[in-house]
Amino acid sequence: MQLSGFENRVAFVTGAGGGIGAALVGLLQASGSVVVASDLAAPVLELSSEAPAVHAETLDVTDSGAVDALVERVERDIGPIDIGVNVAGVLQSGTIDTLDDDEWRRVFAVNADGVFHVSRALARAMTPRRRGAIVTVGSNAAGVPRHAMAAYAASKAAATMFTRCLGLELAPLGIRCNIVAPGSTLTPMQTGMWQDDNGAQRVIEGMPGVYKAGIPLGKLATPEDVANAVMFLLSDQAGHIAMGDLYVDGGATLRA
Repeated sequence: MQLSGFENRVAFVTGAGGGIGAALVGLLQASGSVVVASDLAAPVLELSSEAPAVHAETLDVTDSGAVDALVERVERDIGPIDIGVNVAGVLQSGTIDTLDDDEWRRVFAVNADGVFHVSRALARAMTPRRRGAIVTVGSNAAGVPRHAMAAYAASKAAATMFTRCLGLELAPLGIRCNIVAPGSTLTPMQTGMWQDDNGAQRVIEGMPGVYKAGIPLGKLATPEDVANAVMFLLSDQAGHIAMGDLYVDGGATLRA
């Protein structure tokens, strides 16, 4: 099945500098979208020169004014945004007794406030046209407690429920909002938690000492695995899916 609904559409992607975001930008461009790829530093991406343009932008999603200004500029100078994806996120590990106020607020500022800022700006732009699709890349940690990851898990749970509530408000307007919830994915965020070369195997096998299940499929996700799931939810083929929460974790949470 060839996914459709991307040709000549403007797509707005945050967290596009690497990992899942960069993989998604490549897939969107290859499918014919004009992509606005943003991150704290303007992304440098290796993409096809024969496909539609990719506009690299600097954006701090915690700054609502900057988000509004960029969305307005894209709408004015590039075209109407029909596709939006929240990928920007940060991880803060540590047991609750070690987390300080600034660490907690930083995680929520990016993972929850950032999703709110971007989604609100996109919703305001899409509403008059009564069309569009927004996907938030959350985490399976939003639905399963994780040892020493309380700030991350709570912020992703907030982003997940926000996106579902947004979807409820926007569905009558023809705008679909969904969540993709990755598990352990081969990105710098994941590898940064490993202490040695056996990190991947420990994640795959599970860590009973911290009550973490393994991965039934026996492998980590690639950024492309997650990006492909996002592409499906953005596509015309998912045209009757709204407020969904799709887990892409190799079965690690024992749920779909």
